Amino acid sequence: MYKLEFLPGAVKDLKKLDFVAQKIIKNKLEVLATSPDHLKNYINALKGNHAGKYRLRVRDYRVIFQKRDDVLVILIVGIGHRKNVYD
Repeated sequence: MYKLEFLPGAVKDLKKLDFVAQKIIKNKLEVLATSPDHLKNYINALKGNHAGKYRLRVRDYRVIFQKRDDVLVILIVGIGHRKNVYD
């Protein structure tokens, strides 16, 4: 089981979303922390400037995160709509 950690900017991003979107994203993050293999079809590695990070697809939103296996931590870097989360 992984521990979820959020950067301050990611917390702000999440709070900007409506309640339903927040709830859905939180549920997916809980699944990601407990059994990431269940979401393997929704996770992709990022390239270019974002190398070493992954994205989790949740409806029209994307959760950008880093996975640290040595300490079992998933660091949530950003959350946003798919059209502007990569900026």
